[in-house]
Amino acid sequence: MNFDIKISDYDYELPDERIAKFPLERRDASKLLVSREGNISERMFCDIGAELPDGALLVFNNTKVIRARIIMHKPSGARIEVFCLEPYAPADYERAFAVEGSCVWKCIIGNSKKWKEGSLEIKFEYEGHDAYLRAFRVPDDEGRRQLVRFEWNAGITFGQLLEYLGRIPIPPYLGRDSEEIDNSRYQTVYSRFEGSVAAPTAGLHFTRELIAELQCAGVAFDEVTLHVGAGTFLPVKSESVSGHEMHTEHFDITLETVENILAHKGKVTAVGTTTVRTLESLSALGYRIIRNGDPDVMVPVGQWELYYIPEEFSGEQLLTALAGYLRENGGRLKTATQIMIMPGFRFRVVDMIVTNFHQPKSTLLLLVSAFVGEHWREIYKYAMANGFRFLSYGDSSLLIPAEVR
Repeated sequence: MNFDIKISDYDYELPDERIAKFPLERRDASKLLVSREGNISERMFCDIGAELPDGALLVFNNTKVIRARIIMHKPSGARIEVFCLEPYAPADYERAFAVEGSCVWKCIIGNSKKWKEGSLEIKFEYEGHDAYLRAFRVPDDEGRRQLVRFEWNAGITFGQLLEYLGRIPIPPYLGRDSEEIDNSRYQTVYSRFEGSVAAPTAGLHFTRELIAELQCAGVAFDEVTLHVGAGTFLPVKSESVSGHEMHTEHFDITLETVENILAHKGKVTAVGTTTVRTLESLSALGYRIIRNGDPDVMVPVGQWELYYIPEEFSGEQLLTALAGYLRENGGRLKTATQIMIMPGFRFRVVDMIVTNFHQPKSTLLLLVSAFVGEHWREIYKYAMANGFRFLSYGDSSLLIPAEVR
């Protein structure tokens, strides 16, 4: 396997005016590019059901974007932005959002040079009572990521506090501050579990009505939970892909979902690259079980781990091993993944992908190229020439390789 792929080979010109800065009035009114067996056509997204094979399974990422950006000020007036990335103490997402009074998070701090010591404070009123939120920098740090301890006295959970004081962290390439419309439209209609700092944007096109229509037409649905990290926006800065360190994202999976995937072999449609990363990571867990009898969930699925699974192991074999383990051990597991999907990757679980159009030189574009090969260039050329809108609030594509009917 060649890990020295040059990121410059995955570049294209993306004019600023082609980036969708705001969502359309209707979610499913976006355009849908369909790449089937190398042939390109287009539809409205609301007609996606006509392009899916009979008995298709759509798998969503049901994570919910948190209002992770907290704007605070020093007594001098200096504006400090605290961007909550992932919980540190408690480290579990469910407990981190349920805790009251104090917690510690890994954060990115905007204008950090202005906050070298002391605390920041927001005074606010909650249900008729005066309250405060204070933030303290903890000495440990991980590069740009800092540990921040929050203390508050409002008698509410940290999750409620973020809903009250925080802002939705829309992508930096939109070039604007978040607005009221982002509070609802930068969430999928099926989002349930808080933890992401970026939306699984391929799912933004689905409405409840469209989902109900697809269900009536015989399309099956399932969900995974992967909390999307800020690293999803990081460009590949190294010349070679091998020099890029992938971020860690936490996910959990259930026995029911694994069995559902096995029952829909050949027709598994991942809605979004985060769902792709989750589903393909399951193969690594299955191989760990076959090799060692345990998925070792405390160790994230490694960046290159899936490339070293022997060719003779099919996705069905690996998922069957995982299902057997889950059946004997509570039916659910939580772990994390760092996988990088790039050309040369063998897809063992995902058969079709619904995804938006991604930034040049990004790991997400590498994933698309891994799935459709060099045909990605024709797909993006067509989208650029035919008025498709790009990135998070942009239009979508359905990628179907030749072997799927």
